[in-house]
Amino acid sequence: MSHTIALTVNGERYRLDVAAHHTLLQVLREQLVLTGTKNGCEAGECGACAVLITWPGAERAEPVNSCMVLAPEADGAEIVTIEGLIHDDQLDPLQQAFLATGATQCGFCTPGIVVNARALLDRNPDPTETEIREALVGNLCRCTGYIRIIEAVKMAARVGREVVG
Repeated sequence: MSHTIALTVNGERYRLDVAAHHTLLQVLREQLVLTGTKNGCEAGECGACAVLITWPGAERAEPVNSCMVLAPEADGAEIVTIEGLIHDDQLDPLQQAFLATGATQCGFCTPGIVVNARALLDRNPDPTETEIREALVGNLCRCTGYIRIIEAVKMAARVGREVVG
C-alpha cells in the first residue's frame, strides 16, 4: 500500500508516493537521493541517520533517527538533512569546526553527529561539555574517540558567540 505525502526537505517542497512500510531514511536516500543521511543500524541505536524534523504545529526542529520514522508519519513535516545545513554554498559553522578540528575520520557517523550538535546549539548556544556529551549520547563513532568531536562543538559555540556578541 502506498501513501501520498507532502513534506519540505531542506527548504524544497515535495509531494511523494511512499510505501507504507518505508522509513523516512529510505525516502531521503532512495527517492530524494540525499545520501548524506547514513543508513547505519536501522534500529535507532547509532544516530547515523539523524535529521532535524519540525513536526506540524511544533515550534522548533528536533533531531530524530530517520530510520525510526515511517515515511507516512512525516506527512506535513519540515526536514533538514546534513545537506540542508549548507547555505549559499557555505558550510554551517559546525561543519567548518569539524573540519578545523579533524573531528572526522571515516566520516560515516559525522552527518548524524553534526545534526544532533546543530539541534543542541540551536536550543543552547553555550553548552557545557557535559551538555554536549549528553546531546550526542545517541551517536556512535568508532574512529575518533569523541574528543575532537566535542572540541568541534565547543569551537562552533565559540564562533557563534563571537558572531552574536
